Amino acid sequence: MFLARVTGHVVATQKVASMIGHKLLTVEPYRVDEAEGRSLVPTGRTFVVVDTLGAGLGEMVLVCQGSSARLTPETEKLPIDAVIIGLVDAVDLGGRTIFRSQDSDFARGAAEAADRASDHSR
Repeated sequence: MFLARVTGHVVATQKVASMIGHKLLTVEPYRVDEAEGRSLVPTGRTFVVVDTLGAGLGEMVLVCQGSSARLTPETEKLPIDAVIIGLVDAVDLGGRTIFRSQDSDFARGAAEAADRASDHSR
């Protein structure tokens, strides 16, 4: 499993029948900052995941990857290798909270950036 931030949506109008109706999102994995160990930093990678929980743009999520992604009741018959299995409220490391969704502009800032990008593309 890994932590990731939802960065966008994937629209695929043509797909295998078993995938119809399943929301696809792009996420960017995060890791603990090695220099200070007090924050999460992006890895620069992107994954496409199936969203079974209704995650929103900018939200921090928990992603399961590989064959384990097909072990939930919602995904057991899907041809996938990555699924959102949790919406992250907080991350504590060594007794210190390094991420808390309610205290952070994390999701709000990402959503505002996406809105600005959308406005510029019109």
